[in-house]
Amino acid sequence: MEKTSDVLTKKQILVATEETLRRFGIAKTSVTDVAKVLGVSHGSIYRHFNSKAELLEGVTEKWLIEKIIAPLSEVYLDSSLTGAALLKRYIQTLVELKHYYARDDEEMFQMYTRVTEQRADFIEQHIDHIVKQLADIITREGITSDQPAQLARTLFHATARFHHPAHAYEWKNPKIDQEFSDVWALLEHGIS
Repeated sequence: MEKTSDVLTKKQILVATEETLRRFGIAKTSVTDVAKVLGVSHGSIYRHFNSKAELLEGVTEKWLIEKIIAPLSEVYLDSSLTGAALLKRYIQTLVELKHYYARDDEEMFQMYTRVTEQRADFIEQHIDHIVKQLADIITREGITSDQPAQLARTLFHATARFHHPAHAYEWKNPKIDQEFSDVWALLEHGIS
């Protein structure tokens, strides 16, 4: 990757970091590796990010927005589904995305997992965004609930086994899709 101007941007650094992570993996990627990809000194990276941890958080945030939040937002705005079917599609999309990236983009998923383990407050913002969209669906679709935000958070946590990175090792089980369907049927019955 070549720097396109004399002014190095955060976006260029994040793109180069993602490229470097995919090439070397999270354990072997250094700020110096990212700087080499950009053709700059590692000090140039530190002008934008105070540490490797902060750089990884930036890449994780970019990855979450592009790879998880953007597709979920499409489902959130989908007017072809209604009620519990829309809720299911939203959570099922979250599950499918996490399974896909755990399997097909291992380096970035490992980076996301590492940041999740180290910065609970950072990931809580991501969860809050998802819970807010779920609560909006519950309200908008007229799903009976005195507390849509609490129901949304409960649905998120009740399905955590299927989308939380700590459970990624379980996702290879051929029964996992059926198990999600069984859990969802129980949840849907409970909210009906």
